[in-house]
Amino acid sequence: MNSTSSKSADPSVAAGATVRSPHAPLKGKRILVAKPGLDGHDIGAKVIALALRDAGASVIYTGLRKSPEYIARIAVDEDVDAVGLSILSGSHNELVARTVELLADQGAGAIPVFVGGSIPADDRAAFLKAGIRGVFTSDMPLDDVIDAVAKVLG
Repeated sequence: MNSTSSKSADPSVAAGATVRSPHAPLKGKRILVAKPGLDGHDIGAKVIALALRDAGASVIYTGLRKSPEYIARIAVDEDVDAVGLSILSGSHNELVARTVELLADQGAGAIPVFVGGSIPADDRAAFLKAGIRGVFTSDMPLDDVIDAVAKVLG
């Protein structure tokens, strides 16, 4: 590459990846990313998990097809600062409500819960009204998601 080239030598930049500022806004935060229900699509959850990690968070990813009971238990056992639920299956209302209920039953009702995936606009509004701290869809820039999570977690 010659000195007049405007291309970056960093391969992640050359590939079009988002590069966050060096001050990791989620440094020291522990975030659980979970895939409740029977949904078998996890690319979005993995992208979010990597973005959270790149922003400084310690991320625990549960893998596919976990029950709300499992997710709540892992959140408590891992002493997380937030739970992110990724749902594409259409059963988001039931899965989110059950996970939040179980967190509360285990004394962890104060853990902020975020939801992402294929969530219809009407359900997004209902989630926010019910205390879900953020609802994210695939059309949102990753920087906006990270900024929203960082704002809630302070």
